[in-house]
Amino acid sequence: MDTRPRDNAASWQQKAYRVIFESDTRAGQLFDIALLVAIVLSVVTVMLESVSSISARYGPQLRAVEWVFTGLFLLEYLMRLLVVRRPLAYALSWLGIIDFLAIVPTLAALVLAGSRYLLVIRTLRLLRVFRIFKLGQFIGEGEFILNALRASRFKILVFLSSVITLAVVVGTLMYVVEGGRNGFTSIPKSIYWAIVTMTTVGYGDISPATVLGQTLASVLMIMGYAIIAVPTGIVSAQMVLPGTSRPAYKQVVCHVCQAPDHRPDAEYCWRCGEKL
Repeated sequence: MDTRPRDNAASWQQKAYRVIFESDTRAGQLFDIALLVAIVLSVVTVMLESVSSISARYGPQLRAVEWVFTGLFLLEYLMRLLVVRRPLAYALSWLGIIDFLAIVPTLAALVLAGSRYLLVIRTLRLLRVFRIFKLGQFIGEGEFILNALRASRFKILVFLSSVITLAVVVGTLMYVVEGGRNGFTSIPKSIYWAIVTMTTVGYGDISPATVLGQTLASVLMIMGYAIIAVPTGIVSAQMVLPGTSRPAYKQVVCHVCQAPDHRPDAEYCWRCGEKL
């Protein structure tokens, strides 16, 4: 049965849908910009509350402000469920889940102390900026990179397997060379050192003291520079292959299933077949 809003009785739902879910109108852009500002202010409020000196002085005010933001986001979430034709499809979509998670921490704080700091999840909603400011072409560029990574996944998997094997071998050798001293108290701890050294992070919490151990560490450090360049080369080579395309998308979200990323010439939704 078709549940599409009909005539004047449901015209407000159609108008509200365009404002809340789309940004091809002035009202839709203003709504999303206001939403982004509220998200940023809400996250800043949570961050300020985590500072002990500020919390001691303005804690009650900051918590009151956070409850105001939570009420606004709850109202917005309910409005989204109200104007879509399939509320469950929106609620189970990744954007719907993020919108829901933006509300839960404040309510959960009534039961679990400290859970309100999970409100930084709201920063994920800032991804809407791509839609608001018409930067959808960058989504296509991101898809281009993901396609290159997907095509290179087996090469990268072999490379990671080799790196893990090297870390295990060198870590074991270092445990043997150092004889359990100077921080190399176990093979897992030595493998940790090998990974830190090979990635050129170098925390310095563990370091070899013997000449043989320092020599082995030097070789591993030099190998680390070469290892870092390998995955970049694999992906870059895949990106320059002929036939690799950069897909583009139109700024339309299906009003039935909330599917984004439709081709520029698409007239129907790629997921549910509904006319766009």
